[in-house]
Amino acid sequence: MPRLDFNMAVLMSVAIVGAVAIGELEEAAVVAMLFAVSEMLEAWSLERARRSIRELMDIAPRSARVERGGRTVEVPVEDIAVGDVMLVRPGEKIAMDGAVLSGASAVDEATITGESIPADKAAGDEVYAGTLNTSGALRIEVTKCVEDTTIARVIHLVEEAQANRAPSQAFVERFAGVYTPAVIGLAVLISLGPPLLLGRPWEPWIYRALALLVVSCPCALVVSTPVAVVSAISRAARRGVLIKGGTYLEQMGSLRALAVDKTGTLTLGRPVVRRVIGLDGREAAGILAEAAAVESHSEHPLACAILAAAHERRVDVPYSAGFAAAFGEGASALIGNRRVRIGNLRSFGSAVGPEIAGHVADLEAEGETVLLLGNEEGPYGLITVSDRLREGVADSVRHLREAGIEHVVILTGDNRRVAAAVAQQVGADRYEAELLPQDKLAAVEKLLAEYGRVAMVGDGVNDAPALAAATVGIAMGGAGSDTALETADVALLADDLSQLPFTLRLSRRALATIKQNIGFALGIKLLAVLAVFPGWLTLWLAILADMGASVIVTLWGCGCCARPSPATAQASTGSRERSFRRT
Repeated sequence: MPRLDFNMAVLMSVAIVGAVAIGELEEAAVVAMLFAVSEMLEAWSLERARRSIRELMDIAPRSARVERGGRTVEVPVEDIAVGDVMLVRPGEKIAMDGAVLSGASAVDEATITGESIPADKAAGDEVYAGTLNTSGALRIEVTKCVEDTTIARVIHLVEEAQANRAPSQAFVERFAGVYTPAVIGLAVLISLGPPLLLGRPWEPWIYRALALLVVSCPCALVVSTPVAVVSAISRAARRGVLIKGGTYLEQMGSLRALAVDKTGTLTLGRPVVRRVIGLDGREAAGILAEAAAVESHSEHPLACAILAAAHERRVDVPYSAGFAAAFGEGASALIGNRRVRIGNLRSFGSAVGPEIAGHVADLEAEGETVLLLGNEEGPYGLITVSDRLREGVADSVRHLREAGIEHVVILTGDNRRVAAAVAQQVGADRYEAELLPQDKLAAVEKLLAEYGRVAMVGDGVNDAPALAAATVGIAMGGAGSDTALETADVALLADDLSQLPFTLRLSRRALATIKQNIGFALGIKLLAVLAVFPGWLTLWLAILADMGASVIVTLWGCGCCARPSPATAQASTGSRERSFRRT
C-alpha cells in the first residue's frame, strides 16, 4: 500500500481550499501567488547546487577527430572504439582517455586532478578525457570506451555520492515523517477543540489551524541538509577530491586522528641514489659504474635507481656477465675476471669491519638504505638509496593540525630507522614500522579505540584492510586508478596530500552550515507556531515565513560550501606557488 506523503503541495492545497470555504478569498489568492513565487525561487536556488554536476558532465567533448580509412573524420564519442587514433590540436579538449602515440604538449589536467599546472605529455604518456591540450598537436590511441573514462567514472561516483544520504539528512527525514502528521493532528485539534469544547466561533480557529498547516510544513527542514551536502561534494570533485557520499563528508568533519602509509603516500614510492662513497681511496664514479654493471641484469627497484643515477651522471658502465642473485641479500656479476658483489650489510658478513659497520649505521639512521659494493675480501664502496618525500608533505601535516587533527601516526612496512627519519621530517607524532597488512589493521583499530574517529591514508591496495577499518578510508588515487576510485571512501585524484586540509575544512564548514540551517528552520517554525494561538499569524505571513526559510537555507547551503575559507584559500595558493616554482 503506497504511503501518503503530506508534502508542501498538499498542505498548501488544504490551506487555500479552507480559506475559500470560510470566505477569505483575498487570503487564498495571496497564499496561491506567494506559493508559486516561492516555489520558483526555491527551484532556482536548488538549481545552483545541481549546476556543478552538469558542469562536470559538460567537461568532455561530444565528438573527436579520428583517423579512419586513411583520412581524418569527426566522430561522436559514442562511436569511438578502443584502439582508434584521435588527433587533438592545440587549444582543444581531449575527448577520450588514451595514450600518446606521437607529439608533445602540455596538458591542463585541472578538471581531473585539481592540479593547476599543465603536465608535460609525450609518447607513451596517459591522457584523460576532459583535459585541455594547451600547446602541441597529439596523436592519441584510445584506451577506454566513453562510459569507462576517468571523468565518466568520477561523474558516476559523484552522482552516487549525492544520492547517498548523510546521517543528518536521514535523521531530518525521519523527524519530518513524524513531525508532519503530528502538526496535522494539532491543526485538527485547534480547529475543532475551542469551538466544540469552549463554544468559540468556528471561523477564527479554522483560520488559525490553516495558518498552522502552512507554516509548519517541513520544507526548509528537509532541504537544509542535502543542498549543503551536494554543494560540498561537487566543490570537492572540482578540486580533485572524490567524496563518495554524505556519510563520509560528515565523518571527515569529526576526525581526530590520522594514520598515514609511508611508501607511495608520504613518499613518491620511487627510490633514488643519494650518495656514492668510495672506500680505500676509490673514486665515486668508479663505484657507481661497477654497481650499474652488476645491476644491469636486474629489475629490482633499487637496481633501477642505480642505473638511473649512472645514466644521469653519464658514467661509462662496463660490460658484465655471470649475473647471480640471492633473495634478500643482493647480487653479483663478473666484470672482466673479477666477481663484484652488491648487497646489504648482512650479505658481506664478517668481511665488514667495525668502522664500516658504524658508518652504515649512521647513514641508516638518516633514513637511507645502504648498499655495499665489494668483492670476496670485503666492501670498497657504499651507495645510499632512499625514497623521496612528496613536495609539501610537512606543510600538509601542519595544516591538518590547524584543521583539528590531534594525532598523526605513520604506518609502514619499512624499517624503523627509515620510518623514524620520515616521521621527523614530516612532523608526525609517532611511527610504527615493519608492519604487515594485518599489523596496519590492528594499529588502526587501536587508534579507533583511543580517538574514536580515525582516517587512514594509503594507496588503496596493500593498505586495503586498514582503509576499510578506518572511519574514513582515503586513497591516493592517481588519476584513473580503478582501485582507488572503487574502494576508497575518499580519493585524492592528484595524489596531493595538500588537498586533505581543504577537505577537512570543507567538511566542517558543511557540518556547521547544516546545523545552522536546521536550527534556523526549527526556530522559524517555533516562532510561527507560537504566533498562531494569539491570532497574530495570517495565512500570507505563514507562507512567507515557511517558503522564505526554505529559500534562505538553500542559498546559505549553496553559498557556504561554495567559497573557500581564508585558511583554505591561503593553503591552495601556497600549493600553486610551489607548482609554479617547480616549473
